[in-house]
Amino acid sequence: MLMQEMASVSFQPTTNCGPPGICDYLWLVPAVPIIASGVIGLLKQQKRRTAATLAIGSLSFSLVLALVAFVHVVAGWTHGVAVRETVNFTWIQFGASNVDLGWVLDPLSAVMLAMVTLVGLLIFIYSIGYMAHDENYTRFFCFLSLFAGAMLGVVIANSMLLFFMGWELVGLTSYLLIGFWYQKPAAAAAAKKAFLTTRVGDVFFLLGIVWLFAQTGTLLFYNNGAGSIEHGALAALLAQPAALGLSAAGAIGLLIFAGAAGKSGQFPLHVWLPDAMEGPTPVSALIHAATMVAAGVYLIARVYPLMQAGALAGGTTTPLTVVTWVGAFTAVFAALIAVAQNDIKRILAYSTISQLGYMMAGLGMGGVAVGMFHLITHAFFKALLFMGAGSVIHGCHEEQDVRRMGGLRADMPLTFLTYAIGMLALCGFPLLFSGFWSKDGILEAAQHWSVAKTPFYMLVFGALLTAFYMTRQVGYVFFGTWRGKKPARESPAVITAPLTILAFFAMALGLIGTPAWPWFRGFIESRAVPFEWHGFMEPGLLALMGTSTVMVFLGLGLGWRLYGGQAPKPEQPDVLEKALPLPWAWLRDRLYIDELYGFTVIAFYGWWARVADWLDRRVWGGVVAGVAWAFRGWAHFSRFLDMNWVDGSFDKGCEELASGGGLLSRVQNGRVQTYLRILAFSVVALVAILIWSSLP
Repeated sequence: MLMQEMASVSFQPTTNCGPPGICDYLWLVPAVPIIASGVIGLLKQQKRRTAATLAIGSLSFSLVLALVAFVHVVAGWTHGVAVRETVNFTWIQFGASNVDLGWVLDPLSAVMLAMVTLVGLLIFIYSIGYMAHDENYTRFFCFLSLFAGAMLGVVIANSMLLFFMGWELVGLTSYLLIGFWYQKPAAAAAAKKAFLTTRVGDVFFLLGIVWLFAQTGTLLFYNNGAGSIEHGALAALLAQPAALGLSAAGAIGLLIFAGAAGKSGQFPLHVWLPDAMEGPTPVSALIHAATMVAAGVYLIARVYPLMQAGALAGGTTTPLTVVTWVGAFTAVFAALIAVAQNDIKRILAYSTISQLGYMMAGLGMGGVAVGMFHLITHAFFKALLFMGAGSVIHGCHEEQDVRRMGGLRADMPLTFLTYAIGMLALCGFPLLFSGFWSKDGILEAAQHWSVAKTPFYMLVFGALLTAFYMTRQVGYVFFGTWRGKKPARESPAVITAPLTILAFFAMALGLIGTPAWPWFRGFIESRAVPFEWHGFMEPGLLALMGTSTVMVFLGLGLGWRLYGGQAPKPEQPDVLEKALPLPWAWLRDRLYIDELYGFTVIAFYGWWARVADWLDRRVWGGVVAGVAWAFRGWAHFSRFLDMNWVDGSFDKGCEELASGGGLLSRVQNGRVQTYLRILAFSVVALVAILIWSSLP
C-alpha cells in the first residue's frame, strides 16, 4: 500500500542541509575512526585490549551515525523527497579563486556508509580472534581503523579534492596493511607492488582532477547547480573539444576511469590485487569486499553524470563504452585464471577481480543502480568468503594450499555452512541468494545494450566459470578426505559469529533487488517502486533468468563431477592439468602478465634507472664537480684579493692615519705659546694671500 501511494508522489530534490541535522554531523563518520587510529598509535604495544576497544568502539559509533543517515534518506524518499544534502566550505583562497571542500548525503553515499561501517565492524570483531597471537596486534588495529576512516572519507566527499585525499590515504593504509608482516619478503614486495601499480592509475586520475578544475573552476560535485558534475558545468565541458574527437567531458571521464581501474583491479592494472593476499586475512576481507577495491566502482558511480554527459536517450558515451568493454574483459580474464589457482585466498582474489569487472560493466551498460547493487551484495558475500577462508586457514594451522585440505565439512561444520552460502551467492544460485539478483541485473542490462551483444556473452561465460572454479575450491577444501598433516579444528566464536551475520545478508539482500520489487534501484534513482508480481513478466526476463540458471548449474555440475568426490593429492596433477596441460600451465601462471610486465615495463624502468645513475655519476656529477671546482678557485682568488689587496690597502691606510694622528698630536701639546705661534703664522699667511690676490 505504501509503495502504491509513493507511485503518485513527485520527487523534489533538496540541495543543502536546512536546520542542523544528521548531514551537519556526517563528518564524524570518518573522523572518529581516524582519531581513534591516532590514539591507538600512541599506545604501548602491550595495550592490546585498549587498542581493539578503541577501534571497534569508534567504528560502532560510525555505524550508528551511518544508520541514522541512511534512515534519514529513506524517510525522505518514502515522502517523495530526493534527498541530496551538502555542507560546503572554503578550504583555501588564493586571489579570486577558492578551493572548496564539503560532504554530501544522498542515496548513494547513505547506502555505502551503511555497508562499509557494518561490514568493516564485523571484520574488526573477526580480527580479535584471527590476530590474537600476533605480537603487533596494537599496530594492526591502528592501521585498520585508519583504513576504515579513509574509506568513509571517500564515501562522504562532495569535493573531488577531498575524494582524492581519502583515496590516497586508502592507498597508504593498504600499503601498510598488505605489508603488515614486513619480515616476510613476499609481503613487503606485495605492498610495494600494490602501492606502485595503483599510483599509475592515480596519476591519470590527478590529471583528470586538474583538468576538471581548470574547465569548471570548482571541484565540488554538487553546489546548488554550480557543481562540477551539474548541468551548467557539464554543458561547458561538452562544448570544449579535446583530442581524438572527444569533448573535455569525455577525456576527463577516461582519465578518471584510469584511476578507478587501478584501485578496482581492472585489466591491465589488476596485477597488484592477487599479491595483496600476503597481508593478514582480515585485511584481504576489508580490501576485497568493503573498502579499497570498491572505491574505484564508487568513483565511477559518483561522477556518473560526467561519464554519461552527451549521451542521447538510451545511448552511451565513449567513457561508458570503455568502462563496459574493460569490465567485461576483466570479468572473463580473471575468472579463467581463478580456475587454475591452488591458494585458497588467491582463488578468491581473482574472483574479486572478475566480480569488479561485472560491476564496471553494469555501470557502463545499466547505470549506477545496476553496478552498485552488485557492489553491495558482493561486499557481504565476498567478505564472508574471505573471512571463511581465514577460518579455514586458522583451523588448518596456517595452511593455504587447497590441495592439502579436504573433508573439512565434518571438522568445521559452521565454517562450511557459512562458506557454502557465500559460495552459492557468488555463483548466483537462483532465487535464494543475493548474487543471483544482482548478477542478473547486470546480464539484463548487457542483453539490452545497444552497442554490441558481445559483453553479454562474455558475462554469461564468466558466470559459468565462476560456478566452476568455486565448486572446484569447495570440493578441494570441504569434501573428500583430509590431506593435511595436522587435524583441523573449528574456529572460535569470535571468528564464526561474524560469518553467520554475513551469511544472513548474503541471502537476505536479494529481496530488495528482485524484478517484483526493485527497491534498491528505486532508492538510488529516487523514484517510487511499488511491489508488482508482473515485474517478472517483462519481455525476455524469464528467458534470461533461465539462461543464467543453466550456466550456474552447468558450472556447479561440471565442478562437482571433477572435484566433488575425491580431489587429487598434493603430489598428483589436477584433473584439468592432465587433460589440458598447456592451457592449464598458462592459467596457473596467470597468463604470464606479470612476466610480460617484467620483460617490458619493469625492464625499461630498470634500464632507465641505470642510465639515470650513469648520467648522475658521469655527466651531472661531473658538471656539479666542475662548478664546485670553479667556485673553489674563485674562493681562493677572492681570498688572495682579500688578504693582499683589500687587507693590505686597509692596513696601509690605517698606518697613514696613525702617523698623521701622531703628527697632529705633537701640535696638540697643550702649550699656549705654540697655539699663538700657529695663529700668528696663519694670520700672516692669510694677509699675504689677500694682498697677493688684490694685486693687478
